[in-house]
Amino acid sequence: MSEKTNVMRILDKKKIKYKSYSYKKKGAISGTEVAKYLNQNENQVFKTLVTIGKSKENYVFVIPVNKELDLKKAAKCVGEKSISMIKEKELLPLTGYVHGGCSPIGMKKFFTTVINKTAEDFDTFIFSAGKVGYQVEVNLDDLKKVIEFKLEDIV
Repeated sequence: MSEKTNVMRILDKKKIKYKSYSYKKKGAISGTEVAKYLNQNENQVFKTLVTIGKSKENYVFVIPVNKELDLKKAAKCVGEKSISMIKEKELLPLTGYVHGGCSPIGMKKFFTTVINKTAEDFDTFIFSAGKVGYQVEVNLDDLKKVIEFKLEDIV
């Protein structure tokens, strides 16, 4: 792949091994469509969701594309009474990413990040490389060298 995203540059700088994927589709497509398009297991391809808690703190949850975030479980694991998804128009100013291209790596500011524990079921897992049409596949142990996160059951 000739084009590098900011996420890929961060991984390169940290000397993290990763596999990159790209697909050319007009507009954002669903995560399950991305998994099918890349011919990958839907349970191994993850999406990045940005939320806001009752405390007005933001949180990042990374879950399989074929699952829904359980807002109660998510709130509990970050110590909030409740959380909700942020509005799409707030995503870019808050994270630097657009809908469909949001990655847990390289946001404007680091937010508490929780990855669904099923990521442990695989040697590697796949998530957005920070731009619509680009994905990276990384090992969880290597990801720990780039961002802090905890593993919880949040779906």
